[in-house]
Amino acid sequence: MDHSAHHVETSAHDHAGHLHDAGHAHHAGHVHAGGGTTWSMAAKATLHCLTGCAIGEILGMVIGTALAWHNAPTMVLAIGLAFFFGYSFTLYAVRKAGLGWKAAIKVALAADTVSIAVMELVDNGIIALVPGAMDAHLSDGLFWYALLGGFAVAFLITTPVNKWMIGRGKGHAVVHAYH
Repeated sequence: MDHSAHHVETSAHDHAGHLHDAGHAHHAGHVHAGGGTTWSMAAKATLHCLTGCAIGEILGMVIGTALAWHNAPTMVLAIGLAFFFGYSFTLYAVRKAGLGWKAAIKVALAADTVSIAVMELVDNGIIALVPGAMDAHLSDGLFWYALLGGFAVAFLITTPVNKWMIGRGKGHAVVHAYH
């Protein structure tokens, strides 16, 4: 057994469990003297998730449209790909920092699940509520306005969620030890 790999994985798991203390000390530039997380830190975490979500969602919409799928399967594919790409960005970063696959997957799930879920719920809810958006094609301005508007509102709603979670050592705070 390669003990150095086990040590990195164990250290990552131990460190992630104590991130509330160590993570905040490591990122003192992002935390106010009173211990609160900054809006800038929360916005960066949200933008990170939004990037993965946007890539996955747009790709899912393009594939579903190209295959002439109905709305429901296209939306399921888009949401699935949003989670896939959201997690992939974090997995790439923490694997590059030296974590083993098992620890990296745990970090990605802890870091991104709530953020991506909130973002997808808000974004897709807005698309579903905009009259005609679900039936608009990729070449229609309504499709893009609804999608981009959904992303903007999702960003505004998810940022405070991420701020609250990071301030408690949860969500994206778990990744900060590996930056």
